[in-house]
Amino acid sequence: MTESTITQLQPMPDDWQRALAVVAHPDDLEYGCSAAIAAWTEAGREISYVLATRGEAGIDTVEPERCGPLREREQRASAAVVGVSAVEFLGHRDGVIEYGTALRRDIAAAIRRYRPELVITLNHRDTWGGVAWNTPDHVAVGRATLDAAGDAGNRWIFPELVEQGLEPWNGVRWVAVAGSTTPTHAVDAAPGLERGIRSLLEHRAYIEALTDEDPETYVRNFLTGIAREVGKRFGDKPAVAFELFPR
Repeated sequence: MTESTITQLQPMPDDWQRALAVVAHPDDLEYGCSAAIAAWTEAGREISYVLATRGEAGIDTVEPERCGPLREREQRASAAVVGVSAVEFLGHRDGVIEYGTALRRDIAAAIRRYRPELVITLNHRDTWGGVAWNTPDHVAVGRATLDAAGDAGNRWIFPELVEQGLEPWNGVRWVAVAGSTTPTHAVDAAPGLERGIRSLLEHRAYIEALTDEDPETYVRNFLTGIAREVGKRFGDKPAVAFELFPR
């Protein structure tokens, strides 16, 4: 396929002020999405993070009782690098998150608390491009987030949330899925790429357990490689891709 026949990605909408990112684990956002978040916060937009778990099952050599607090600290430090101060953990068990009404309720409650116009999540499909199996946690949280964007605006689905003081929020205009192999939109990664790299590097304990490569070399090569590849469909400039679902 020649360059002229490659389907180009559209620019992400920019007429919004608040976004909420909902993912399963610490580091999920940093693997390719945080450069966009850095650019958005630099432009004055408000981004908050909600994580279903604390990532306590993510490091084989560290037992969950120590791993959870460690990864929570790394996530808060990582978020601060890209200008995010609101980081919430829902307390679901890492590795065994179950898709269902309990998860939808927790995410809908978060959407009502933060009242975003844009919701961001991670690939909810079974595979990454049909060649690598996705994790059950990613699938469950991604799918529940797409559903909860609607649940948040309907007072009759989880009426107990109203009793808790969380009024319906029907202001979500889009759900953007990062890591999708069928993206539709993109954000220029250049303004936020260096902060995105530093943000992922804050997950040092996780990265050091993941690879024997020098952490900075690993992170820089990984993120710049993805940004360059996406950029082939976005004016040949480094970019972060999303699959955008309007509401």
